[in-house]
Amino acid sequence: MQGTMKAVIKPSPGPGAEIAIVPIPQPGPKDVLIKVRAASICGTDVHIYTWDPWAQARIKPPIIFGHEVAGDVIEVGSEVTRVKVGDYVSAESHVVCGACHQCLTGQGHVCQNFKILGVDLPGVFAEYVAIPEANAWKNAKNVPSEIASIQDPLGNAIHTVFSGEITGNTVAVLGCGPIGVLAVAVSRTAGAASVFATDINDYRLGLARKMGAALAVNSRETDPVEAILKATNGLGVDVVLEMSGNPTAVRQGFKMLRNGGRISLLGIPSRPMELDLANDIVFKGAIVHGITGRRLYDTWYKMAGLFRAGLDVRPAITHRFRLDQFEEGMQVMISGNSGKVVLFP
Repeated sequence: MQGTMKAVIKPSPGPGAEIAIVPIPQPGPKDVLIKVRAASICGTDVHIYTWDPWAQARIKPPIIFGHEVAGDVIEVGSEVTRVKVGDYVSAESHVVCGACHQCLTGQGHVCQNFKILGVDLPGVFAEYVAIPEANAWKNAKNVPSEIASIQDPLGNAIHTVFSGEITGNTVAVLGCGPIGVLAVAVSRTAGAASVFATDINDYRLGLARKMGAALAVNSRETDPVEAILKATNGLGVDVVLEMSGNPTAVRQGFKMLRNGGRISLLGIPSRPMELDLANDIVFKGAIVHGITGRRLYDTWYKMAGLFRAGLDVRPAITHRFRLDQFEEGMQVMISGNSGKVVLFP
């Protein structure tokens, strides 16, 4: 397909971004071209927009950013066999090599050579995007485009929740950003006995309640360890899902975990941190899981099954803007008073 399109581009190093008119990408032999229906903003996109130290070290402008998308396939490369024109798809944002030790042993989510849409490769904040066929996930027709566009972060939540037993267990979700509140809903749908949530933002704690949290604790006002130990009759929770990366929250997570419980860590601390390894992990017999990305493609199949089982993540989407209003969307995300923010071309 020839022609031009609107896209959000990081034109040069520094804060901000702009709308530009750029050529429509041409799919390679193993690629598919997607007409974007919806694209959602991730925390990573905010890092790129604000040009924080991570972005300065990783991003090489000019680049179209964004990696959470849903849309329709309008063109396929000559070697594409699985995906067809007219398919309604979302994108797995991690493009893996398929040849390293991890890829060859079923651990492609920790590929040694992965690249990310909108970070290392042209992204989805545009009217069209070309992605590898292998990264195109076929959606059920009844999944709304705004829901389909948030499956990448929803997959993070699902990977974290299901890294161990969940049904019938008590669960604490620490950090009620978009992925945290999604983890609340996933845990409830999966049959958790009770889900408790902690954060320092009352808006986001409200979202956690809407998503099914039985108890939402503002950690600035109430000691979350005491509150959750009280709610579990002094035992502690069976499962902690740490989504914030805040060092204080991480340490609190280990304190509220029962002996022999499981803690899954998705949040990323900004610098190395100290833990009481002896008392909080070794003597406690804690099971500790580090979580990154989504299992390829186990998580995506589980996500489709959860939708069929009634998983409702609509309350997590709080704001909607046109693509050319992306700056408003970024500011809402920066404010902290939002869940997922979706852009529509």
